[in-house]
Amino acid sequence: MRWQGGRRGGNIEDRRGMGGVGLAGGGIGALVIAAIGYFVFGIDPSTTQQITSQLGGVGAAQQGERGTPEDEAGLFVDVIGANVDDVWSQHLQGYRPPTVVLYEQGTSTGCGFGQSAMGPFYCPTDQRVYLDLSFWRQMETQLGASSADFARAYVIAHEYGHHVQTLTGASQQVRRAQQAAGSEAEANRYSVALELQADCYAGVWAANAAAVSNGQVALTAGDLEEGLRTASAIGDDALQRRQGGRVVPEGFTHGSSAQRQEWLRRGYQTGDPAACDTFAAL
Repeated sequence: MRWQGGRRGGNIEDRRGMGGVGLAGGGIGALVIAAIGYFVFGIDPSTTQQITSQLGGVGAAQQGERGTPEDEAGLFVDVIGANVDDVWSQHLQGYRPPTVVLYEQGTSTGCGFGQSAMGPFYCPTDQRVYLDLSFWRQMETQLGASSADFARAYVIAHEYGHHVQTLTGASQQVRRAQQAAGSEAEANRYSVALELQADCYAGVWAANAAAVSNGQVALTAGDLEEGLRTASAIGDDALQRRQGGRVVPEGFTHGSSAQRQEWLRRGYQTGDPAACDTFAAL
């Protein structure tokens, strides 16, 4: 993937090296973060809450250095994020960029205490994307996914997709529908639709990346295949198998490997957010 030389956004809050400080009390924030860990990577919520409790719970927000990091990993996130912002600024009226927080091990968030075991996540309360960059190694060593540049960019763009859903109100509508759902399986179907739409939005970004950057940020040969490989590796069925259990479609919250590949590909092939209506079949 071509990205060096792309526009820097300067919308990074770098908390790396600060550790998991600023913590107090437990409560609803811990529950929210536990839910994120479960929905994204199948982490048992009780495990996440136990970790949160041991670390002291949730408290005052940390503040890191703002701007553009100078190390290559941080610069990559900033350039990709700026390019995603440029794409969505053209496709969504009133688009407002999120802040991206880089951290290590754990950090305070508007949704509670976040920790690296949960992987990348978006917090709608403070409209921030949270990334512990050690996840790139985990993608390859633990999830069997690619750690190539576009695979990483796909993950980042997926989280930006959740920000778009917050701005459009889709996330809020899903939460209301889940609260009114008659069963956990029904509530999970809404979650799957939301996550698949974020995958599709990541494909939309990839399709438009070069056009908004005069080719400075662009996919190269083999990049889409690396992204599809990652989408397959983090499908719910793949994760359930990796955890040693049987595949339970009723428990899916992100979609199967095939579904995640399908919607990433659809977004890329059309380049149009209107093609990402994953809720039509509900």
